[in-house]
Amino acid sequence: MPTSKQSWLKKLGPGLITGAADDDPSGIATYSQAGAQFGFNLLWSLFFTYPLMVGIQVISAKIGRVSGHGLATNIRRHYPPWLLYAIVGLLLIANTINIAADVAAMGEALRLLAGGPAHFYALGFGALSLLLQIFIPYNRYVRLLKWLTLALLAYVATAFVVHTPWTEVFTRTAWPRLSWKPAYITTMVAVFGTTISPYLFFWQASQEVQEQQARPEAKPLRDAPDQANANFRRIKIDTIIGMGFSNIVAYFIMLTTAVALGLHGVTDIQTSAQAASALRPIAGEFAFWLFSAGIIGTGLLAVPVLAGSAAYAMAGAFHWKNGLELKPLLAKKFYGIIAVSTAIGVALCFTPIDPIKALYWSAVINGVISVPIMAVMMLMAAQPKIMGQFVISVRLKILGWVCTGVMALAVLTMFLTLGE
Repeated sequence: MPTSKQSWLKKLGPGLITGAADDDPSGIATYSQAGAQFGFNLLWSLFFTYPLMVGIQVISAKIGRVSGHGLATNIRRHYPPWLLYAIVGLLLIANTINIAADVAAMGEALRLLAGGPAHFYALGFGALSLLLQIFIPYNRYVRLLKWLTLALLAYVATAFVVHTPWTEVFTRTAWPRLSWKPAYITTMVAVFGTTISPYLFFWQASQEVQEQQARPEAKPLRDAPDQANANFRRIKIDTIIGMGFSNIVAYFIMLTTAVALGLHGVTDIQTSAQAASALRPIAGEFAFWLFSAGIIGTGLLAVPVLAGSAAYAMAGAFHWKNGLELKPLLAKKFYGIIAVSTAIGVALCFTPIDPIKALYWSAVINGVISVPIMAVMMLMAAQPKIMGQFVISVRLKILGWVCTGVMALAVLTMFLTLGE
């Protein structure tokens, strides 16, 4: 009989991995820039976005677990084709660019640690990620992803290696010095867009479907309402912990760079590897190694989520067989999307394309498509024909629409500041 500790750990899965994948190398670059440029004055944003993240991710998970289908399949079944193809197409483009930025950052981080050619390290990381997704069975692969989340603890540890004025940190977190300057607003929007990303919605909904299909006794909750209470409790715990883990790590990344870089006049950070490199002369070798190793660990976690969410979206849109528990020959198109998006992402590292500009436009695309995706999710989650008796509660509905409104405002603000 499993112990209470084992039972508690088993509750952690899609939500934990989704939250941890949110702190990918490109996200680390965003948080590093926020900390270096604005010190402690954007730390508040990670507390503000936390309940919004929890709400929208719980909704995406419930749609998957109740209906037994991912978001793309539900959109295909209930909404116009043009909406489906526009969302999935933009998601595929944004994820591929994000993969390129992440593997490039991993390659650069390993170059900093060991020397050698960063581009070929990036190629190796891309190939490793692809091979793990294709050849490791889902139930073993998901356990590997859980262990990779521990790499993010490097950023918590780094904050305690550097000298941190904790009284000022807590004061500025609670009472930040807000600014209406375009640079502050743009960075705040970037933080919102990094913490609330469309690929996370698709991944968590699809992973709930995978979890259900991996257990013979489990069924979509519409068909097995007696399984609802236990699964809703698991989803809630998993998502609260996963999103909390994500934002705590993001908080410490922003805090570390604010202390080690911003207070020493280093305010222009554009990549995660640049942040790690800047730490070395200021915070010492240990902080540098922790930060760099964390980039590699979180990249290995994030790239499969980016490629996998794109594959789930495409498979749902075109009614392909899909699932990481299937062997490659049984889901050729699904694994083909994973392979192609990863390969293109790696190939972009070998082109003259500026990865910072590419990442910027990826963030723009993510910000733009997040609003209609969240709006459609909210409509789906309230429809009995999709959710049966498990339409979302009024409280969750309010939280979800608030999140959608905040992101709509963030996108509007982003466009207003594009020319600044």
